Amino acid sequence: MELFKERRVLTVTQLTGLIRGVLEENFDRVWVEGEISNLSCPQSGHVYFTLKDAGAQLRCVMFRSSARSVTFQPKDGMRVLVRGRITLYEPRGEYQMVADALEPQGIGALQLAFIQLKERLAREGLFSETHKREIPKLPRRIGVVTSPTGAAIRDILTVLSRRFANVEVLIAPVKVQGEGAAKEIAAAIADLNRYGSLDVMIVGRGGGSLEDLWAFNEEVVARAIHESAIPVISAVGHEIDFTIADFVADLRAATPSAAAELVVQSKAELTADLDARTHRLIVAMERILGQRRAEVNYLSRSVQDPSRFLGHLIQRTDDLQARVLRQGELLLVRRAERIEGLANRLALQNPALQLEKVRERLGTLELRLIQAKERRLAAFRDRLKLNAGKLHAVSPLATLTRGYSIVQKLPELSVVTSAAQLNPGDRLKLVLSSGSAHCKVDAVQLDESLTPPPTSV
Repeated sequence: MELFKERRVLTVTQLTGLIRGVLEENFDRVWVEGEISNLSCPQSGHVYFTLKDAGAQLRCVMFRSSARSVTFQPKDGMRVLVRGRITLYEPRGEYQMVADALEPQGIGALQLAFIQLKERLAREGLFSETHKREIPKLPRRIGVVTSPTGAAIRDILTVLSRRFANVEVLIAPVKVQGEGAAKEIAAAIADLNRYGSLDVMIVGRGGGSLEDLWAFNEEVVARAIHESAIPVISAVGHEIDFTIADFVADLRAATPSAAAELVVQSKAELTADLDARTHRLIVAMERILGQRRAEVNYLSRSVQDPSRFLGHLIQRTDDLQARVLRQGELLLVRRAERIEGLANRLALQNPALQLEKVRERLGTLELRLIQAKERRLAAFRDRLKLNAGKLHAVSPLATLTRGYSIVQKLPELSVVTSAAQLNPGDRLKLVLSSGSAHCKVDAVQLDESLTPPPTSV
């Protein structure tokens, strides 16, 4: 009894709770490296996966609130760094990691997210050349989506003023980095499309790090550019910087200043080009007019007096008119003869005559049908009488009328053909030619005299 008093007995739940407390107290925030397997992303938004290496594996869960901050798409086989706390899932008695941060190993999270989004949008066709629109050569109104205080807008306005001061610029001020910048940029693109009356749009900002330019790598910005009805020039960062917006846009400019130079041509260059084209047009027109004058002079000398041909044409017209009249009269006579012939043929094909012939033939066929039917009925009656006689001759009822009866054993009503089938006390039913009788067997006698003699071989 003393032995049982010294024992401390725990329930499974109590022991599991103690182990969970030890794990959570000592492994509150740890980084673990491994490979993702058994990845599951249900509709709840939580992420379940197993982190493994060559010697062990660790079950992990990342709840929806933490999974939203992951900028790349985890996949099976991807090596990652996971930060979280170790706990114990009591219903299964398994320890697991509740992850709150996830980073790819060997490549930055932003860079991986950039690659994944680029590949997905490329598969959807957002980068296809078939969607690229031509930038107008002489736009009158230009929309600009950028920061109102950055160097990009100053560079754009300076270049536009220097190259073509008459152009009208509509600025949609937005945040170009930080929280909410991508949504502001996408909304500004949509607003300019709803405003309308714009010939082209510049979307961009100055240079910076990958994090600074990240708003232009967001999917919402890419889809806003793709859905824009106004041609879009992307001008993000420096010449070496590339963003998702650059691939979706109708034209990429290396810098905001380059975008301004691409969107409008220099007014001085346009004036010089126009003067040159005007001079070439005047020279070409004078050359063509000279050639046409020479041709007119040549043709005027070769043209003869048309009155010479009028007499011949009048005479030719009279001849043709006479021929037409003769041919018309001849054609009318032939048509009248053809109509008369058709009328005679039609009279011979009078439906009333044809109908009378058909009625006569129908009467003949009807008489033949009645005679044939009577002959067939008489033959059927004769065959029926003959078959009825044959049937009566072999009918069991005819046999019963000669004094025979059918013996049936009760209660199963089986037909008795031999005394060997009976025993004293059996009840029988005798079927007679008229009615039936029920009997009881008093004795059974096997009469050998009724047995047919054996056949000699």
